[in-house]
Amino acid sequence: MSKKSVLRFLRLCFALGLIYFLTVFYSLFWAPNTKTTEPTSVLFIGSHDTFKEVMSHLGPLLEDTISFERLSRIKRYDQNIRPGRYQITDGLTNNELINILRSGNRPITLTFNNQERIEDLAGAMAKQIEPDSIALLKAFTEKSYFQQVDGVNRGNILALFIANSYEVYWNITPKAIFQRMIKEYNAFWNDQRKIKASNLGLTDLEVMSLAAIVQKESVKVSERPRIAGVYLNRLSKGIMLQADPTVIYAKKTLENDFSQVIRRVLYKDLLLDSPYNTYKYKDLPPGPIAMPDISSIDAVLNPERHQFLYFVADPERPGYHLFSKTLKQHNEKRQAYVRWLAKNRIKR
Repeated sequence: MSKKSVLRFLRLCFALGLIYFLTVFYSLFWAPNTKTTEPTSVLFIGSHDTFKEVMSHLGPLLEDTISFERLSRIKRYDQNIRPGRYQITDGLTNNELINILRSGNRPITLTFNNQERIEDLAGAMAKQIEPDSIALLKAFTEKSYFQQVDGVNRGNILALFIANSYEVYWNITPKAIFQRMIKEYNAFWNDQRKIKASNLGLTDLEVMSLAAIVQKESVKVSERPRIAGVYLNRLSKGIMLQADPTVIYAKKTLENDFSQVIRRVLYKDLLLDSPYNTYKYKDLPPGPIAMPDISSIDAVLNPERHQFLYFVADPERPGYHLFSKTLKQHNEKRQAYVRWLAKNRIKR
């Protein structure tokens, strides 16, 4: 082979090598490599996921897994996995995707309300964020955490959680979520609300307990300030609250069965020996019987001023109540409601 032939061969090999190198380089850095059936796909990476597990999550979203793995090792992403929730769009390059997985953790909207127990709250949260209900419950009942707020104990801890929507990271730790809830609680109970509570002769935690009763009594937000006024009148006069929702809560607690649906409180239920039974024990129960929403809390802080001491469900307007100033008036209205229960065969 002549010298010229050798040079031509070497040039050809160099050209082919360069083309191969550029092709590989392009596929690694610049070629679109993600495919999504929706405009955006959501990828969750757990706190303990390995690179192999990340690849199993990513697999269905990649055109070429080999090129992504290669660049991940070059950029050492495989040694620095970051948990979180990531949004993957169609047509991302490997380099763009790695950059997203390094710094694009997107928050979620954590929402909760209407929970009756701290256990239920932990379960509701666990469906939305990475920590499981056991880890959340352990954090929520850790004394060193909840004792950061004066007056909080295991019985009233639910009051610390203001029912609302919060932006948090999916992989937030149990301790961090609890610290966030304490911060939100302190922000909610600003000077204005604390002054209103004090003017009613109540602490913020007592307002939460009363608000829970008010909420359980009526689904009608417009009626809650009037119901709050009734209970505040009874408290100021030293009259037992005699709130049916507290009896229902007492029954569920004593029977350790919160799945039961109770539409009617029976006379025998009024004798249940529980500090939550306000037919048996005076003043407010030791903690909220449910998680009150903000409208119920504000209903207590801004009650309707009146002389009513009693109320009963209005059989002609479902969801609403009839109010009375005297026991005689109340008993008359109550009999109408009892007849309605019998007519509709509501025994429990």
